[in-house]
Amino acid sequence: MTMNKLSPAWYVLHTKSRFENVVNEGLVKKSMEVFLPKIQVKSKRRDRRVIVRAPLFPGYVFVKTDLNPHEHIEIVKTIGAVRLIGTKDGPVPVPSETIESLKIIVAGNNSVITDTRLRKGDRVMVVYGPFAGITGVFVRYSSKDRVFVNIEAMGQSAGVDVSEEDIEFLPKILL
Repeated sequence: MTMNKLSPAWYVLHTKSRFENVVNEGLVKKSMEVFLPKIQVKSKRRDRRVIVRAPLFPGYVFVKTDLNPHEHIEIVKTIGAVRLIGTKDGPVPVPSETIESLKIIVAGNNSVITDTRLRKGDRVMVVYGPFAGITGVFVRYSSKDRVFVNIEAMGQSAGVDVSEEDIEFLPKILL
């Protein structure tokens, strides 16, 4: 451990899935400085599409701490918190300039594009529209906001063109 661990710095805290707000509120109640960057995204609801504020980095919040043992325990004891991100030597601080840049990015109402593009061969599931419930393999982007998905059934293969908003990436652990 290095000596600068006792000066306050920003750290990335991994949270349980969809627990970012719970962790943020829990740490605020403990009088800790927390930053949960959120952006406006189109909500994927079955009956309508609305704009909601969602975490820029799902599953993560930033917390400013000097990592004294008592505070470190309080952070990881927070409901929904998993662990501070780091190496085998301990949590790794995030430069203050990075946090300030993120604050500027999310402060405006401008559209923020994150790199969540699919790659050829990614397993996906159609979650909306006439093909809802079907799993397949992402083949390519066919046009703006449209994707081509290959679906296998009964030893045959068929391709469908669907809206990118109507599919979700399937992590390998769900396969």
